[in-house]
Amino acid sequence: MMSELKIGEVSKPRFEFRSFGQNFDEAAARMARLSAPVPEKVWHRQSDEIYIMSRTNDLNNTKIRDGKMDVKTYVTTVDGLEQWDPKLKAEFPISKAQLVDEVFPAFMVDMPELNQDSYSYDEFIALIDAHPDLQAVSVHKERFGYMVNNTICEVANVLINGAKVVSINSESTELEDIQKTIKDVKLEGVENINYLQVIKRVIGMKSAKLAN
Repeated sequence: MMSELKIGEVSKPRFEFRSFGQNFDEAAARMARLSAPVPEKVWHRQSDEIYIMSRTNDLNNTKIRDGKMDVKTYVTTVDGLEQWDPKLKAEFPISKAQLVDEVFPAFMVDMPELNQDSYSYDEFIALIDAHPDLQAVSVHKERFGYMVNNTICEVANVLINGAKVVSINSESTELEDIQKTIKDVKLEGVENINYLQVIKRVIGMKSAKLAN
């Protein structure tokens, strides 16, 4: 029997459907109605995060939350659904060696001059601010968690440098479960937009609209 996904537990790399727009009220209501019971800790969550955006990278998703850096890398797209895999987890202060070997290569930009053996959070952000191809973006998330068709689902109010957008998503290791969820909550035909893409659209790094 296929093991069920559990919210908050590590699994093999998941496929994701996610979209961003101004209003997903109908789909969100259906998602809530169709949801199986979920742990109380995911009913309502809020977080403040920093995403590091690179003009030259759409393959590695880097964010900082609670003083820890998390990098996910794009693996493949199957039937319009993207698969992402954790690539790096790091804490501050972060070593020069890790910045040289892992972090800046993930941004796919020229390496800045690094004169210290390690960098605090503030020193790292200063490096980002000084780089012409990188930008630190403030993201606040208010998330409401669900479980539909054994897929981990979420509706979120997201502030990107203060600009409000709404997100809705379904993720799982199983493509068929996500596809059924997309159909059940009436999101068929809605563009799949990941966090890298929505942030670039909002801050003007890409000239594209959101889903609605």
